[in-house]
Amino acid sequence: MSMKFNVEKQESVHKVKSGEQPIHYPLIFGGSAAAMAALITHPLDLVKVRLQTRTPSSPQSMLSTFIHIYRTQGISGLYTGLSASMLRQLTYSIVRFGVYEDLKIRFASTQTPSNPGTNLSFLSLIAMSSTAGFLGGIAGNPADVVNVRMQSDAAKPPFAQLKYKNALDGLVRMIREEGLPALFRGVGANCGRAVLMTSSQLASYDIFKATCLSTQYFSDNFFTQFISSVGAGFVATTICSPVDVVKTLIMSAGGKLPLLQTLHTIQRKEGIFWVLRGWVPSFIRLGPQTIITMLIFEQHKKLYRRWKMLKE
Repeated sequence: MSMKFNVEKQESVHKVKSGEQPIHYPLIFGGSAAAMAALITHPLDLVKVRLQTRTPSSPQSMLSTFIHIYRTQGISGLYTGLSASMLRQLTYSIVRFGVYEDLKIRFASTQTPSNPGTNLSFLSLIAMSSTAGFLGGIAGNPADVVNVRMQSDAAKPPFAQLKYKNALDGLVRMIREEGLPALFRGVGANCGRAVLMTSSQLASYDIFKATCLSTQYFSDNFFTQFISSVGAGFVATTICSPVDVVKTLIMSAGGKLPLLQTLHTIQRKEGIFWVLRGWVPSFIRLGPQTIITMLIFEQHKKLYRRWKMLKE
């Protein structure tokens, strides 16, 4: 029995050293990459939220909204809610990236060390990324509520402004003034968006990348990762736009706003084109954010492999 255990242990160690088993990357990598990307793209996210929650008297275009914020609040105004955005990425993205990568490793029948799960089918990747997105949506909902409120606050009349000092202040005040359920306001819409976002962003990135690598013209390098992330950003923006609009409206509302009522109201006022409200700033934000996130994520993994001297 002891001899059998030792043989199995030696075989396991040999597989790890030879690179036959997939590499388990630190859980923080996904959140770290997304947080770094958010530092760069936060002003675009702010403009998107302002457009989605605009009133008839508010600026109606991306450029006019950007100029209005800059003129009335200065450069700092473009980074309103940054602390909440960082907190959101360090909860939501850590969970969704971590769960997705773990599921790929667990359910793939064959592995490559640096790209686990490359043999998984399209439906398998969608199922795994959807599960990861759902869990990430729950984990990141409190920070997301604070983020949306802080970004949309300055566009409200002075008497309706919440004026959270930072993400922590927002969370504490929400619990004290509205109770714990306030932290999960809009969680249904948020989880729906997170499922769509993760499946359309992470799964499509893997699919684009696998498609490129299946040809003789691409290798696993910066260019391939860039092309794959551009495609993923376009797919994610288009699929997530309608849910993103509804989620933002529910979270920014001071009172409880039912999902069906929100859909009925916005459909009556704007018709079917409400699904494209804020699409351009969403793409301008989500495109670069997806590109930066995936490139930094890939660099995290590359540096980790070098540090651990693991086989590519």
